[in-house]
Amino acid sequence: MFDKSKVMNKQFFDDLATKISASLPPVPEGVKGEMEQSIRSILHKTFDKLDLVTREDFEIQSAVLQKTRLKLENLEKKLSELEDKMDIS
Repeated sequence: MFDKSKVMNKQFFDDLATKISASLPPVPEGVKGEMEQSIRSILHKTFDKLDLVTREDFEIQSAVLQKTRLKLENLEKKLSELEDKMDIS
């Protein structure tokens, strides 16, 4: 399993929190910092609940699935051939 904190890096949350806080009405600087920290915390918790995977992990699993499908198709074909041979005998 991968570490989501590496995928959803600090810069991502900092940028998103800054954009969200910038869209809010003006507040004193001390409050703004606290708001951004709260927003970051909420974002981290929300993204953790989503159980997301990285694009890389998705691509790897897609390749594994494709390979497995091909093996299954080949096995089904071989089984069918063996069944046909048994019926002829």
